[in-house]
Amino acid sequence: MTTTEPILPVSLVDAMRSGMRPGNAYPLGATWDGKGTNFALYSENATAVELCLFDEDGNETRLPLTEQTAFVWHGFLPGIGPGQRYGYRVHGEYAPEKGLRFNPNVVLLDPYAKALDGTERFDRGVFGYVTGEEDTVMQTEEQRGAPLGIVIDPVFNWVGDRKPNIPFHQSVIYETHVKGLTMTHPDVPEALRGTYAGVATEPVLKYLKDLGITAVEFLPVHQHVDDPFLLDKGLSNYWGYSTLGFFAPDVRYSAAARRGDPAGAVPEFKNMVRALHDAGIEVILDVVYNHTAEGNHLGPTMSFKGIDNPTYYRLVADNPRFYFDYTGTGNSLNVRHPQTLQLIMDSLRYWVTEMHVDGFRFDLASTLARGLHEVDQLSGFFTIIHQDPVISQVKLIAEPWDVGEGGYQVGNFPVNWAEWNGIYRDDMRAFWKGEGGLASEIGYRLTGSSDLYQSDGRKPYASINFVTAHDGFTLRDAVTYEHKHNEANGEGNQDGHNHNLTWNCGVEGETDDPGINRLRAQQQRNFLATLLLGQGTPMILGGDEIGRTQRGNNNAYCQDNEISWYDWQNIDADLLAFTRRLIALRRAHPALRRRKFFSGRTIRGQDVRDIVWLRFDGEEMSDADWNNPQTQSLGMFLDGEGLNDVDAAGRPLRDDHLLLLLSSSYVDLPFRLPSLGGCDTWALLLDTSDDGAREKLRAGEETTLRARSVKLYRCSRVARSAPVPEGE
Repeated sequence: MTTTEPILPVSLVDAMRSGMRPGNAYPLGATWDGKGTNFALYSENATAVELCLFDEDGNETRLPLTEQTAFVWHGFLPGIGPGQRYGYRVHGEYAPEKGLRFNPNVVLLDPYAKALDGTERFDRGVFGYVTGEEDTVMQTEEQRGAPLGIVIDPVFNWVGDRKPNIPFHQSVIYETHVKGLTMTHPDVPEALRGTYAGVATEPVLKYLKDLGITAVEFLPVHQHVDDPFLLDKGLSNYWGYSTLGFFAPDVRYSAAARRGDPAGAVPEFKNMVRALHDAGIEVILDVVYNHTAEGNHLGPTMSFKGIDNPTYYRLVADNPRFYFDYTGTGNSLNVRHPQTLQLIMDSLRYWVTEMHVDGFRFDLASTLARGLHEVDQLSGFFTIIHQDPVISQVKLIAEPWDVGEGGYQVGNFPVNWAEWNGIYRDDMRAFWKGEGGLASEIGYRLTGSSDLYQSDGRKPYASINFVTAHDGFTLRDAVTYEHKHNEANGEGNQDGHNHNLTWNCGVEGETDDPGINRLRAQQQRNFLATLLLGQGTPMILGGDEIGRTQRGNNNAYCQDNEISWYDWQNIDADLLAFTRRLIALRRAHPALRRRKFFSGRTIRGQDVRDIVWLRFDGEEMSDADWNNPQTQSLGMFLDGEGLNDVDAAGRPLRDDHLLLLLSSSYVDLPFRLPSLGGCDTWALLLDTSDDGAREKLRAGEETTLRARSVKLYRCSRVARSAPVPEGE
């Protein structure tokens, strides 16, 4: 407490003179109504709560919240409006052995703060205990290093904003980082690079639209914390998987915050979403509701831990001083508690209704599904999402694993959920690496992984197919390195995955050998071709289409520099053109993005097989072929009449017959083209071994399927019922 009376701004003087009014327990957070602001904070174990208001010089005014309704401490202050910075001091017992960590010497961030005044300041203190001592020793010095919340004006002109509402089966997702995407872009104004405003610039929007993607999936944009052990090494938490504020867009990516207006991050983010929507692109957020930045019992106290530790965190039952850790980060959110569930749901709903995002990818989603210890598909988290009229209607994508026992749950999430299909990634990497015995697995992966998703009522698009993601090698590095090279992370190359299923094509790292470089280019095209020409929802790691490298770093979470940023000055223009062509082919052919699994059906009294699998000699695959460890090539015939679907106008949906050939063999193969579906002529659409190849062959003739390559043919004997409509 200061010893002299601070000089207060007029609004605070008025607030002190008017006095605190009872206000309301709902909504939680700071809510401005045009006349004043209502403050509401949940804590069922606190004995007292003080609202702390700060002027621009950092002077503090403390006002007790004396009203309490259903464990919510609340009050209304007339005259307090947008721009006001605030925090809380929460009183109660400091007894870590009981799971209680109240310390009024620490100024805490409101979990519902919509905007933050900056980033954390460890030099100003963020610990509830005396560092260097046991965490049972309470800190008695002032700790004001956590960022403060800012009261915002929520009004924004959304007039004219139309969410693209692109069906999953028509989606092509582009995973990227807000900062990395634009940080070196020469056509983005320097002041906007690395920001939400930078993404909203015309050059970036045009690039994404021309590429053909339908959704950007941003790495976390919720306010996060940079861990001290990284800062000490001159690094930072670039990926952002260390959330502190679940309602606030991170000020690090705000051009407005750089200009001294941190609350401006909110309208700046909204403007970015509206600009992407105008370009026909959806916005998906990677969200981290499984843990927070406060770590374990030795971690900082910035918000939840000091507000109501046992409410927000999973504590060890027989020793609540310690935390359950299913995430590898020190703590796990207590989704069994109704208030923590409400926090998550309120956050999700806020980003949909107020920020207009189109979906979420849930980091380590298995943690959210844990009832007591085991993963439970019918946990409260899934139940409440399933019945929510807002959240249940957006795209829901799970990263279906965590680090706890039984946490790998690919294929086991509820019916409304799509999943990152880690099995797809591993099978495709092993196949193109040249491993045998994978024919049946590749068959499942190319057709939407029916072995994982069909039995529970889901569709092929529930499988989010990817071969690379932020966590791991980039595509270029996956064909350049077999071993991780993470020395820049400062952990002795001990971090990151060791089981990468990658092949360097003969030399580790960059080389001038033209033969190896040709093979690497071909392998990149192979990965992209199988990704974009197969069933399921494809996800491209941003930058893979231009040959982005991280120099062999497969865990670049702490590299906020040229290792992670896109190098727009040195792009692989040929690979970019090839990727655009692949996406255009996928868009043009509904047979490549079916809504339903292959099954076969009867048309006009005849059985129609919607898919036929072929050996390289043109004969159908037998059980022996599927089980032969030497099988390294497949032909997949897609019947354009067998889609069993309708177009946007309700007419029967038809397509050309398509033939996809792929081989991971190290030798060329003669592949005999079939006469299925009444086709007598096949026209080559794509060849990963020769991007300029053009050929037309009659059924029964042979084509040379080069070693480690993909070909796509079309037979247009069966005319479409109508041109493919826009968006279909």
